[in-house]
Amino acid sequence: MTMRQPVRAADRLSASEVDDVLALAAAAAEVDGVYPLSEDVVLRVRAGVPSPGRHLLSYAGDRLAGYAFLAAADPDDAEGPAGELAVHPHFRRQGHGTALLAAAGTGPMRFWAHGDDPGAAVFAERNGFARARVLWQMRRSLLKPLPDVPLPDGVTVRVFNPDSDEQRWLDVNARAFAHHPEQGRWTLDDLRTREAEPWFDPAGFLLAVDVADTLLGFHWTKVHPAAGDDPAIGEIYVLGVDPAGHRHGLGAALSVAGLRHLADAGLTVSNLYVDESNAGAVALYRRLGFEIYKTDVSYQRS
Repeated sequence: MTMRQPVRAADRLSASEVDDVLALAAAAAEVDGVYPLSEDVVLRVRAGVPSPGRHLLSYAGDRLAGYAFLAAADPDDAEGPAGELAVHPHFRRQGHGTALLAAAGTGPMRFWAHGDDPGAAVFAERNGFARARVLWQMRRSLLKPLPDVPLPDGVTVRVFNPDSDEQRWLDVNARAFAHHPEQGRWTLDDLRTREAEPWFDPAGFLLAVDVADTLLGFHWTKVHPAAGDDPAIGEIYVLGVDPAGHRHGLGAALSVAGLRHLADAGLTVSNLYVDESNAGAVALYRRLGFEIYKTDVSYQRS
């Protein structure tokens, strides 16, 4: 068996390391049926610049066998930093996952497992982590009729303008997701990184405004290209309403407006991600015809 090397930590990855990490993730996805890294981590991997966090790389000889990303710690967050971890299928059960967790350090932290895999649950429990949070991916057909949900009086919808709406959107996003451990902390760099992605389309970034053009809420959609047996999918990427200026029914109206945009663009399937514990959002999406498709689990060590 190839000797396992000490885990290496880095705040940036070289071009070859980026390729190795993405190849490892693709190999894991092929075997497991679910991609092991979130969009946020993939963007940090590909950025090639110092990241607010640590990349951890475990090697078997000169081959990358395991990878983890641990976000920078927030001193105000008692749950500790969040991370993600993946081991290449060829190198599993050889200690790479345990070595990556050891390199991540001691104390409170969270790691996401994409897909509710029993093996991940056993690995987490063995290393002192308990199931703490569940994220559902829900889907619905866009070939089924959408309900008619009118906008509240005095509210209209327009598209996002990167030249004038960035900071206003960040402010509303922070208020709408004040208690969300990831979404509510987006920075201007986070927003602009996504604006630079090939999939970004302002026409699918809908803003609800009043007569004074005050931003009241938003529905940002994203289109995933067809892959394998999966058709192109239109995602409810981020949907939020400003709690400071909430209008009754605005969330449902924005949901339908974005779904109509996706259907008019020729998409036949839509998906979204929502916390299992967010009863209000789950109820809204079920009313709109969404059903659970996949489950991601966050394991926490206290």
